[in-house]
Amino acid sequence: MNRERLKSDLAGDVFDVVVVGGGASGLGVAVDAASRGYRTALFESHDFAKATSSRSTKLVHGGVRYLEQMNFSLVMEALRERGLLYANAPHIVTDLAFIVPSYKWWEGPFYGVGLKLYDALAGKLNLEKSRHLGREATIEAIPNVQQEGLDGGTMYHDGQFDDARLAVTLARTAVDHGAVVLNRMRVMELLKEDGHIDRVRVRDEESGEMHEVRASVVVNATGIFSDEVRRLDDPDAVGMIEPAQGVHLVLDRSFGPGDNAIMVPHTDDGRVLFVIPWHDRVLVGTTDTPMKTAELEPRALDEEVEFILRNAARYMAKDPTPDDVLGVFAGQRPLVHRGGTDASSKSISRSHEVVVSGSGLVSIMGGKWTTFRKMAEDTMEHAIEVGMLEPRPCVTEGLHLHGWMDREDPDMPVDDVRRFYGSDAAALEALVAENPELGKPLHEHLPYRGAEVVWAVRHEMALSVEDVLARRTRSLLLDARASIESAPSVASIMAGELGRDAAWERDEVESYRALASGYVLGDMQSQA
Repeated sequence: MNRERLKSDLAGDVFDVVVVGGGASGLGVAVDAASRGYRTALFESHDFAKATSSRSTKLVHGGVRYLEQMNFSLVMEALRERGLLYANAPHIVTDLAFIVPSYKWWEGPFYGVGLKLYDALAGKLNLEKSRHLGREATIEAIPNVQQEGLDGGTMYHDGQFDDARLAVTLARTAVDHGAVVLNRMRVMELLKEDGHIDRVRVRDEESGEMHEVRASVVVNATGIFSDEVRRLDDPDAVGMIEPAQGVHLVLDRSFGPGDNAIMVPHTDDGRVLFVIPWHDRVLVGTTDTPMKTAELEPRALDEEVEFILRNAARYMAKDPTPDDVLGVFAGQRPLVHRGGTDASSKSISRSHEVVVSGSGLVSIMGGKWTTFRKMAEDTMEHAIEVGMLEPRPCVTEGLHLHGWMDREDPDMPVDDVRRFYGSDAAALEALVAENPELGKPLHEHLPYRGAEVVWAVRHEMALSVEDVLARRTRSLLLDARASIESAPSVASIMAGELGRDAAWERDEVESYRALASGYVLGDMQSQA
């Protein structure tokens, strides 16, 4: 993806579809629209997956907790989408086994019945059947499980992925199908003709240039910021988004030395808690805290960190402490409310809603990563009607995403971070062959090299050190302190690629250090 070349494509004819927002929802719509053959543009004011879409629990799942709420339709939809994404992005989505430990004699049969229903709802797209494990088999599967009083466990399967890498993959897939996809482009105004939105005024946040782009239909896919865009259309629009914050802690692999995850079925507030192996680390979360305002860089609350540590310790033999936390990150879920409600956020489902305003703004709100494809399909059915576009069928059910590769490729182990580049991995390695310096690690505690930095700038529209360390690689989440230490070398490589000077390098390093300090638990608490 070359940003300047794509910007030049903004001039000319009317776009069929303009998408505002470059997270899971917006990128999904761009892929759907472009793959149907519609002339499509997407504008993201910051960076792809900058907010919620890079801070998930990294699961492609049906939502076991919704079985308890008897929301079978939502679970079925999500399980079907899980199966489709597993097939369409085998380089990014993998099969992960979860064990629900049992400490009372009746828990095994109880969870077993529920998870057999989970299997049944998945149908032919099920990843693998759930099964009961005895005490010794449970300990072997999750060696750090709390063994006192352990009766056994139930194993089931769901999908795991890298959310920010999937976002970049979707952006590249949309571009492969002819879309114009741009980050650092802020939609400032929605302009109307005879009461119908037919143009957007966009500011390039890099250059300050203004662009006026004509569109048959505009889609608002800005997640937790959906109400802000809706008020560009109608200043009196009633708010529909109530953000709920989810926090995750990152620990070293000793807290989850096996290849399987733990699913804690009940916590202090009734939520489930996951202890998940991810990128040779262990991810623990999440919380569900109602928030008053949508924030681009939310911070974990002390009580959320304490909640996770306390509840995880009940199921782990080696208890995590604050000193063990390599990183802490928070994301806000875009829960949809029509009017006031006193329902707690954890009881609200992650279903999505498409709303069309009187002037034709199509807003897709709610949902979750797993169902992004279906959300996009539903959105496009409305967009086609609003924009009076020629109807064309959705093709994304069987659309291989950019970089698709055979899941069983022997040259690309599942645990290799290069696997997430899919078929592009060979070109990535060619950079190292051309310049062996790019094969050197960015940091001894991170799995990335200079080659990933160069690739991010040349092919993935990375414009800042944050883009590279937070999303093109996952350095910020895997070890926040190590990522701060690697920032100068990343800035140096990027400056060479982008033609920037030493002052730019210094500013980037300082800016990144300020942001990343909020992901270091000790620094975060000292700032509170």
